[in-house]
Amino acid sequence: MDFDFNEEQRALEDTVRRFVAKDYGFDTRNAIRATPAGWSRNVWSALADLGVLALNIDEEHGGLGYGPQETGLVMNAFGAGLLVEPYLSGAVIAPALIRRAASADFQAEWLPKIAAGDAIVISLDGKRLTLTNGKLSGTLRAVPHGAAADLWLVAKDDALYSATPQFNDYPLLDGQHAADLVFDNTPAKKVGAGETATAFDIAHGIGLAALCAEAVGIMDATVAATTEYLKTRQQFGQPIGRFQALQHRMADMLLHLEQARSMSWLAAMRCTDTNVAERQRVLSAAKVVIGNACRFIAQNAVQLHGGMGMTDELIVSHWFKRLTAIEMSFGDTDSHLQRFAKLSRAA
Repeated sequence: MDFDFNEEQRALEDTVRRFVAKDYGFDTRNAIRATPAGWSRNVWSALADLGVLALNIDEEHGGLGYGPQETGLVMNAFGAGLLVEPYLSGAVIAPALIRRAASADFQAEWLPKIAAGDAIVISLDGKRLTLTNGKLSGTLRAVPHGAAADLWLVAKDDALYSATPQFNDYPLLDGQHAADLVFDNTPAKKVGAGETATAFDIAHGIGLAALCAEAVGIMDATVAATTEYLKTRQQFGQPIGRFQALQHRMADMLLHLEQARSMSWLAAMRCTDTNVAERQRVLSAAKVVIGNACRFIAQNAVQLHGGMGMTDELIVSHWFKRLTAIEMSFGDTDSHLQRFAKLSRAA
């Protein structure tokens, strides 16, 4: 498959990389993390000005009409900066679901708001909730950026509902925030009906592909930083990067990185495939390869940096935490390996 990108796509990626380098440095991110919300509305407005919040929204609703490949480039560029804003939830998954499952009136009202940065919508899987007489009950645990939303959408019984839960917000290991959402006989307004389950599965797959791209961006930065460290750290009168055993480790890290990169772009190209089994099989394969790479690269980077690799003062430790969280997100490596094997046997 052709993984080359056109001039417009590369320009988009370069714009985001410049933003991260200039306006979202390590100290800036740490300052944002230390706030009660754990993310910044000002940064969200800046992302809207860049146009990246409009990426997954149709032109008729004020968006750019792009898709998973462009989203992958943006997420990859965000990777090294460890963005803590709810981009994946609010600008990737939610628009993808709304475009496929919400009514025309709802799309016309909310998609322009999302594109402009005026509203954050979080989508939820309502399988664990009960719906009785138009009211939802139940609790959803550890919803990424669950407290950041201006609107919550629940996919339930092949329909789409908006509802406002109570929530308890808290930080996670990787600096992101999550919340437990409690629906206690909460009124639910139907905003879409039809193939909602299919729409949610596709939106979730688009999100998984985007997460894979973010992981590759972090691993790229991690490998580059580790390589530079091995060139400068002296031991026995020479850079430790000259030791053959460490060179072998770096070679293995690069191998994992390139395999992960290829699977990330394959996931972006196939995450909206109309063949459900094949779509899920490719996404699971990508998550397995990238999950293994996350673990191998993160652990070896910390080991090669020595004790300082675990300190909060060094960004490598933060990359390690985010890669660890990504490996466990959207289903861990083992669960996706099992799904891939099951789908392959059925093919």
